[in-house]
Amino acid sequence: MNIPADAPFISRPAPKLAAGALALGVHVLFALLLVFGVSWQTQPPAPVMVDLWEALPSSPQPPRPRPEPVKPPEPVKAAPAPKPVVSEPPPVKAPDIALEKKKAEAERLNKLQATRQAEEKARAEAARAARDKQLADQKKREQLLRMEEEDLMRRMADEEAANAARQSQLAEARAAASKRQAAVAGVVGEYRDLISAKVRGNTRVPDNLKGNPEVRCLVKLLPTGEVKSVQVTKSSGNFAYDEAVVRAIEKSSPLPLPADRDARAAFVPELSFVHRPKE
Repeated sequence: MNIPADAPFISRPAPKLAAGALALGVHVLFALLLVFGVSWQTQPPAPVMVDLWEALPSSPQPPRPRPEPVKPPEPVKAAPAPKPVVSEPPPVKAPDIALEKKKAEAERLNKLQATRQAEEKARAEAARAARDKQLADQKKREQLLRMEEEDLMRRMADEEAANAARQSQLAEARAAASKRQAAVAGVVGEYRDLISAKVRGNTRVPDNLKGNPEVRCLVKLLPTGEVKSVQVTKSSGNFAYDEAVVRAIEKSSPLPLPADRDARAAFVPELSFVHRPKE
């Protein structure tokens, strides 16, 4: 390496052995400082500048002041290891009375609201059940009323039919009774004519009888037609004629009687007999 003559600092020439030893020592020291710095420092050490001489200058140089010996760089102290951070538990806070009261009040309001909702739901269900029961009762009453009306209409129809049947039966019975009465009356009239004819045939009319007088007699008869007794209930005014009629009734015994029981009841046990000489 060539150094110019006007350089401010010129080191004296030294033997090569000493220069080599010095250079070797500097390198070793630098290597140790480098290793030690890498191991103990978090930041890289500052660079170190070293001048190396390959040969001495050919011309003599003016004497220069001797440079002070280069002090080796002080070892960089390793940064102290960071202390482990111990996480402390969070400080226990004193209970917030206002917050607890607010929370308790919120819980009380929630319970009160839940209770009110449950009560409202129960009331709604009770009202719905009562309404359903009322509707069911009303429907049942309407059904019973409809059944009663239908039963009443059916009874009225049956009663009307029964009344119609009774009226028909009564009409038939009246018609039959009328027919029967007419038949009995016809039989009674027929046998009255027969009895009158038989008594007239046995009557001896007095010669002094004038006009057509009427005599009424009550004749008691046996079921066989035999005459038990004869009593004049209305005289004709002619005693001889009255006696002649009584004798004729007695002589006509037994009187002809109808076989029909109802017709016979008009003659037995008593017969109201009316007699006129010209009829």
